[in-house]
Amino acid sequence: MEQRILGRTERPVSVIGLGTWQLGGDWGEVQESDAQALLEASVEAGVTFFDTADVYGDGRSEQLIGRFLVDHPDVAVTVATKMGRRVEQVPENYTLDNFRAWTDRSRRNLNTDQLDLVQLHCPPTEVYSSDAVYDALDTLVAEGAIASYGVSVETVDQALTAVARRSTATVQIIFNAFRLKPLELVLPAAQAAGVGIIARVPLASGLLSGKYTAGTQFAESDHRSYNRDGSAFDVGETFSGVDYETGVQAAVEFSELLGELPFEVTPAQAALAWVVQQPGVSTVIPGARSVEQARSNAAAGSLPALGDGFLAAVQDLYDRSIRPLVHDRW
Repeated sequence: MEQRILGRTERPVSVIGLGTWQLGGDWGEVQESDAQALLEASVEAGVTFFDTADVYGDGRSEQLIGRFLVDHPDVAVTVATKMGRRVEQVPENYTLDNFRAWTDRSRRNLNTDQLDLVQLHCPPTEVYSSDAVYDALDTLVAEGAIASYGVSVETVDQALTAVARRSTATVQIIFNAFRLKPLELVLPAAQAAGVGIIARVPLASGLLSGKYTAGTQFAESDHRSYNRDGSAFDVGETFSGVDYETGVQAAVEFSELLGELPFEVTPAQAALAWVVQQPGVSTVIPGARSVEQARSNAAAGSLPALGDGFLAAVQDLYDRSIRPLVHDRW
């Protein structure tokens, strides 16, 4: 699989990574044996980037990755984790003392002395422009606890604020065929600054896989059940903020576009390839619940160019069905 340099980390990573939120249990229960098989299949398929967070399953996702890496010492994988959501998300909690405590916990979970990449986990907007926050992160780098740091954001404006900071290595942002706003400013600005872009929620919480209908039921523990109204966290994290019924219909239209491509591809693979093929994207981090899904996702990193016609059709679908719902919100 193609490798790209992940911004200012200077690390090569696969264009298709693996998001591991689901290993923590927020998409339904995952057995440890299944999780380990999933991680192994991903690596075998060429994935060299895992994304996790200290709150995914209260650290379970990190711990599963940590055990996998101990059992596979020869595997070269960059692991990005996140911090900041173990306490109330108010600016005064983003301090050096808390950062030390959180990164120490993540280092234990991941069985490593130094974290490859730590991202602030969608903090309050004020945090992105706080000199004290960046000074604290620089201190962790100087002390060797972390190699690099970045941010995970909800909005384009937050991303642009972070990109302007000289030591921001990466920005993680929701970017998919149902969330096009980052194309306008974030990707060009990051590319010009040498900041890596990690695209998350690339399948709009599974909508773009084309597998869901209006009657699909999700587990009670699945955020696609309990966060549709944004009561648990930002509603944009679930189905990219698109109401479910509209998203299902738009996903049908997206799937119909595949008939114009000169090669066979699943809707999910086309959606992932669409993200990968946008200038400025470093890696995209779909989740996976099975070995087969992990392999299929990874294969999207080797697809031919989708072509101008497909790209234009995706833009038209977005403009007609999705833009009024999401474009000005994030």
